[in-house]
Amino acid sequence: MRFLHAMVRVRDLDRALDFFVGALGLTELRRKDHPQGRFTLVFLGSGAPGDDAEIELTHNWDQTEPYTGGRNFGHLAFRVDDIYATCERLEAHGVAILRPPRDGYMAFVRSPDEISIELLQRGEALPPKEPWASRKNQGQW
Repeated sequence: MRFLHAMVRVRDLDRALDFFVGALGLTELRRKDHPQGRFTLVFLGSGAPGDDAEIELTHNWDQTEPYTGGRNFGHLAFRVDDIYATCERLEAHGVAILRPPRDGYMAFVRSPDEISIELLQRGEALPPKEPWASRKNQGQW
């Protein structure tokens, strides 16, 4: 058995792509519009060699209300080379760091559709570093 992809529903495809591609750094692999069903599927990947896992963004064209927790799911997790640099890049892109990497290992952010994204440091935790070490959690993650 091999993991293929995780699917999340997004209300505003442009905002979702700005987050997942622009801020998080994933790559759009392919896109398919389904006019009869009035939806678009966009598949994203990390671009890392040997990493075939994908995220499928499903954009239902007629969805006007935000999705609730029952229509999406818990979280997506990504291993990153430098948790601090990743959080700095996300903040510069306007993304709130909801669970700062105080421990040098783990952080949480959310997509525009409230999908929780867990970021985990590759290898051992980095030494605690400001401003992250003294930041408090905010909101839900």
